[in-house]
Amino acid sequence: MDSIQVEIRSTPFNPWSELARWGGDAAASTVFIGRVRAIAMDGRPLQALELQHYPGLCERLVSSMVQRLQQGHGVGPVLVIHRVGRLPPGEPIVLVAVQADRRGAAQRCSVDLLEELKHGAPFWKREWCGDQGTWLTGNTPL
Repeated sequence: MDSIQVEIRSTPFNPWSELARWGGDAAASTVFIGRVRAIAMDGRPLQALELQHYPGLCERLVSSMVQRLQQGHGVGPVLVIHRVGRLPPGEPIVLVAVQADRRGAAQRCSVDLLEELKHGAPFWKREWCGDQGTWLTGNTPL
């Protein structure tokens, strides 16, 4: 198993199937599955969330984040799958899994990685609530 696996996908994925394929036998594992919210930042019902990225650069930057946090927290394998494209509410958008010898290290690494993905990864987001999309300039709080 690779120590770091980062994938940016334009196609849907089943988080549970991905985790089963990823495997691992560490003493502790954390898993986070994020889904597209049904409500836009302004409170209107959301029809879709569109994510764009710079292919190649995005994967390199996310891999660099993972490697730094993996070493800093002393954890083992890390899996990140992130969607791009136009996604309906409820669709899985991100999967983060971290394995370690202790739960604390896995949990702390997972939390830090999610925050870095949310605020530092080069994704551009547009909410669709009708015929026109609205580009987001900020992120939701923790």
